[in-house]
Amino acid sequence: MSINSVLCRDLGLQYPIFQGGMAYITTGKMAAASSNAGGLGLICSSGLTAADVAREVAVAKTLTDKPFGVNLMLQSPEIEKIMQIVLENKIPVVTMGAGDPTPFMPALLNAGVKVIPVIPHVKAAQKAAKAGAYAVVAEGTESGGHIGEMTTLALLPQVLAAVDIPVLAAGGIADGKSMAAMLLLGAAGVQIGTLFLVADECPIADAYKQSIINAIDTDTIVTGRGTPHVVRALKNPMSLKYAELEKQPGTQAERDRLADKASVKAVRGDVEGGCLMAGQISGLIKQGGSIAAIMQRLMREAEATLAGAGRLLG
Repeated sequence: MSINSVLCRDLGLQYPIFQGGMAYITTGKMAAASSNAGGLGLICSSGLTAADVAREVAVAKTLTDKPFGVNLMLQSPEIEKIMQIVLENKIPVVTMGAGDPTPFMPALLNAGVKVIPVIPHVKAAQKAAKAGAYAVVAEGTESGGHIGEMTTLALLPQVLAAVDIPVLAAGGIADGKSMAAMLLLGAAGVQIGTLFLVADECPIADAYKQSIINAIDTDTIVTGRGTPHVVRALKNPMSLKYAELEKQPGTQAERDRLADKASVKAVRGDVEGGCLMAGQISGLIKQGGSIAAIMQRLMREAEATLAGAGRLLG
């Protein structure tokens, strides 16, 4: 059997799989590899200047003739300039996070860009749909990096019931079985981050990749609860120290110093002082490989799982 999805038809994809935008990680080269593999690659603009984004878009264009997108970090001080880069390069799809997307949507929609906000709850999904979003990504708290409160399993069906646009599922997806589960619930596709961190084309240091491969189910920790900066990462000296400081009053300055450039440190291979953002599904990830091989494995497993689910009722 084959998986048919509105995303594949509308966005020109082979597989209904988005490679999630990850700060300092998902470059033009990685996005191009993801699009060449059949999914939708996304360049993450977080931490980049408009000039940086322009360079990454140019790289992607030299490496693929497939559609790719840009993940817009709405709190960027150069968000308006970055949006202009998107428009000038006729980028067909953007995902959006870290803020209210609706003020930024008219200019993109008027240019024919398909806007897909990443949302943590139903109210945000409804607001995005009303503003003209093509789709939303319902991201559960199982995800790595900046997260909301609701689990994917609880969030996805409620978003699907509340909006009549395509909904992608994100969080807790690292194999074809979990992908199939999201599709059975009604998702039009999935957005995946942590699994692609161990891909050959991912530019993070091998030590970061190995930390994910070595992880077990309980090896992530969440810091920043009760603040706008809730983050899930692997347990290491940095994240454990940060969590301990959170219990102590008057430590904000020390926590800020600890977190300063921690994501960049992780990307460069500092597995003790860096913030190794990764999802709860890390314990299931035991091998890397090319992005193409990973996507093909996901699809084979998902198709086999869906076929097996059909036989249960036969």
